[in-house]
Amino acid sequence: MASQADSSSELAGTKTAERRGPSTFRRAALASFALGVACAAIAFAGFLNFVSLVPVGEQPTPTKSDGIVALTGGAERLSDALRLLASGRGQRLLISGVHPETTERELARAQPDYLAFARCCVDLGRRALNTAGNAVETRRWAVRHGFRSLIVVTSGYHMPRTMMELAREMPNVDLIPYAVSTERLRGDSWWRDYQTTRVLAAEYVKYVAALVRVRLAPRLAKTETVESRDHAPGSGS
Repeated sequence: MASQADSSSELAGTKTAERRGPSTFRRAALASFALGVACAAIAFAGFLNFVSLVPVGEQPTPTKSDGIVALTGGAERLSDALRLLASGRGQRLLISGVHPETTERELARAQPDYLAFARCCVDLGRRALNTAGNAVETRRWAVRHGFRSLIVVTSGYHMPRTMMELAREMPNVDLIPYAVSTERLRGDSWWRDYQTTRVLAAEYVKYVAALVRVRLAPRLAKTETVESRDHAPGSGS
C-alpha cells in the first residue's frame, strides 16, 4: 500500500512539474520579450530626441565671440570657420584635431583662404584624437588666450556631442554652436536616405556612450588621448 501511495505521489509530482515547466518558460519568454520591446521603444524615443537636437538647414550668422574653434572632419567645417574669422566673428581660430603629419601647404591647397590668416590668427591643434580630446584641446587654447566665448564649428549631426563635451570642460565659457550645413541634413526627410540614417544612428550611439560616461563616471570622463601626445617624442608644448 505504501509503495503504491509513493508511486502515485511521484506520478502526481511529475505531472505537476510538467505542467509548471512550460508555463514558467512561457512567462519568462514573455517577460524577456516585453523587456526587449520596452528597451527598443526607449532607444527609439531617445534616437528621435537626439535627431531633434541636430541643427538642420542654413544657420544664422552667430554673434561676435572671443574665438572660433573648428573640429576637423570635413572641408566645409574649415571653410565656414575661415569665413567667420574673415568677417570678424572671432579674434582667433583653433582648428582642433589636425593630423600631426598634415602640413600648412596641404591645408592651403584644400582651403586657399587659409594662408591669409595662418600667420596672424589661426592655431592648429594636433593632439586631439576624438571629440573628448577636442574639448580638452579647446579648453587649453581658450585658457591660454583668456577667451570667455567661443563659436563652435562642426557638422550638425556631431554638434550635440561636441557641445556636451565642451560644456563639461568649460562650464564657464559661452559656447555658440554653428553647424555646417550639408545637403542630406537640410530638411526633415533624413529618414528617407539610408546613409544619413546610418550616420545619425552611429552618432546617436556615440552620444549615449559619452552621456553615460560624463554623467555616471565624471572622474573617468576626461580623455587620455591629448595627454598621450603630450608625452609623444617630438611633440610640442
